Amino acid sequence: MGKQLWLIRHGETEWSRSGQHTSRTDLPLTEEGEARARVLGETLRAKTFAAVLSSPLRRAFDTCRLAGLSPHAVLDDDLREWDYGEYEGLTTASIREQRTEWSLWRDGAPGGETAAAVGARVQRVIERALAVNGDVALFAHGHLLRVFGAVWLGLPPSDGRFFVLGTGSISRMGFERESRAMLEWNRQC
Repeated sequence: MGKQLWLIRHGETEWSRSGQHTSRTDLPLTEEGEARARVLGETLRAKTFAAVLSSPLRRAFDTCRLAGLSPHAVLDDDLREWDYGEYEGLTTASIREQRTEWSLWRDGAPGGETAAAVGARVQRVIERALAVNGDVALFAHGHLLRVFGAVWLGLPPSDGRFFVLGTGSISRMGFERESRAMLEWNRQC
């Protein structure tokens, strides 16, 4: 089947539950998020990974740890969530009270990042993962992994808006012959 990159979104936090944009704020997992991370581990333990990369943020690394893969994990700053700048902690609805037509995917965030900037970070992660001889597990965040899916497929980073991704989910990127392909998206374990 060829090399695969397993994208694992962290478990639920209070802010992911409420829809608040969470990038730099280092929140813990909820009890439900911890339980889902352990369930992820049941699926992931059956798989051998040549490398495990994780965002250094607590919610991603705790998901990695609870899934049983932290002893092999390397922290990677490029896997941090999209920087929401001044919109950190706000919901889309509250932002749109001031900017009615705002879209993170088109407009980015003041004092934060654009889709293109996140796409550049994702591209570096892809290059590192492709250099590994074997499958790679990546523990990260919702918007970043949605950008990852788009960039992997050769789409603009902003096309990540088309890929819905729940907390505590697994997605797999790989190849169909020589072409990059999405093998699975947003599997809830």
